[in-house]
Amino acid sequence: MQQLTGLDALFLAMESPEVNGHVGSVCVLDPSTAPRPLTRARLTAHVASRLHLLPLLRRSLRFVPLGLDQPYWVDDEPVLKHHVRQVRLPRPGGDHELATTVARLHAQPLDRSRPLWELYLVTGLRGGRVAVYSKVHHASMDGVSGDDVLTALLDGTASGRVVAPADGDPPPDEVPRDSSLVVRSLLSLLRQPARVARVSLGLLVSVPGLVAAGAARVPVLERVLAPEAVLPYGGLRAPHTPFNASISADRAWAFADLSLADVKRVKEFAGLTVNDVVLAVCAGALRRWLLAHDALPDDPLVAAIPVSLRSGAPGGPTGNQLSVILTGLPTNVGTPLDRLLATASAMRAGKAEMATFPPTMLGELSGLALPLVADPGWRLWAHWRLMERINPFNLFVSNVPGPRETLYYAGAELVGYYPASSIIDGQGLNITAMSYRDRICFGLLGCPTLVPDVEQLAAWLGDELHALLRDTVDREAG
Repeated sequence: MQQLTGLDALFLAMESPEVNGHVGSVCVLDPSTAPRPLTRARLTAHVASRLHLLPLLRRSLRFVPLGLDQPYWVDDEPVLKHHVRQVRLPRPGGDHELATTVARLHAQPLDRSRPLWELYLVTGLRGGRVAVYSKVHHASMDGVSGDDVLTALLDGTASGRVVAPADGDPPPDEVPRDSSLVVRSLLSLLRQPARVARVSLGLLVSVPGLVAAGAARVPVLERVLAPEAVLPYGGLRAPHTPFNASISADRAWAFADLSLADVKRVKEFAGLTVNDVVLAVCAGALRRWLLAHDALPDDPLVAAIPVSLRSGAPGGPTGNQLSVILTGLPTNVGTPLDRLLATASAMRAGKAEMATFPPTMLGELSGLALPLVADPGWRLWAHWRLMERINPFNLFVSNVPGPRETLYYAGAELVGYYPASSIIDGQGLNITAMSYRDRICFGLLGCPTLVPDVEQLAAWLGDELHALLRDTVDREAG
């Protein structure tokens, strides 16, 4: 039995009829390489053979009475017929039909009475392809844990690999009684003052940096403190956009690919990073979208960039280990090259700002809020639409490095891997990218009432990369 961290539990507390706490992905596959047809039965058998490698798929939630403490994970062997399913796309089975079907599945919440994951074999894709759409609750994993799931399910060859069977089934956790959970919670509450003191001390040590960071976001002070800044922060609150509003329960999803070689050409020309180019491409596509909707703010948008705090060493802490960098997205800059340079400058400023406070602060602060307080607090937060009123950022943008070699899913070649993240009230758009082989695969999730044309926004990502190539590499060659 393992207790959730405060940050893990936060992804449960934020759920509502409109907000889901799961994240997902879409693996587009070429089944012609598989030694056997990829059916639902074959996929189920493949997952079953690897399930002992995936403890996070073999546990379910046990809540503490009255919300007196964070919930626990307890062992729970999944009944695979409930978790591995199949859907068929409507004709003609193109990208639009795939995106619409994934959006519909992604809008459905996970059943909290079972292990918090589902897998769908998606058939009927044009060209003989198939896809596997999966979703796992964010309370179970962060991005690094998601990579572990992929590592367990994917292989380096179509013939697969020899997977050692489970070394005997460990005895399952004894399901605790409510009374024992209450006793545990009361003992934990006795330690709460010490936790508060520790977090308060960390905040106190960080006060000078936090004050400086806050002052840099006040326009008048910023001109004094950082007169050389290429891109201003734009104030303590992010500018309003049409997608910074309350969301509905529906979802829209779109995906796109960019050439990693082209991104690297721009990166090397400008002496920047792949992430700088990806963020600049996102800023350009968002600028086009905002102009098309007559909603371009004078100030740059603000993006939250998730950062993993894991060391990569085995045996590290479980649960979500995350922090965020807030950085400007220069949607107010008109030319692609200037936008790229401004993006890189803003990212450097965001990293410097993040360094002014402990990276674990987000997790430690989350741990102080027990479900008894956090759950109704989030409901009031949504009811009063506070995220819209005091929004410190406009959207999450994430770029995760992925494998360069070709991988296979139950023998079927993995052609593309597209993320499907999550959105919350006040932030009705999310852009997540992961590199695979020679491509960068984007998944865009939005609320269709706020972003009805998310597929067009995804298409503009490619247009923006081509514009950057014209403004940089191609101009030098000419």
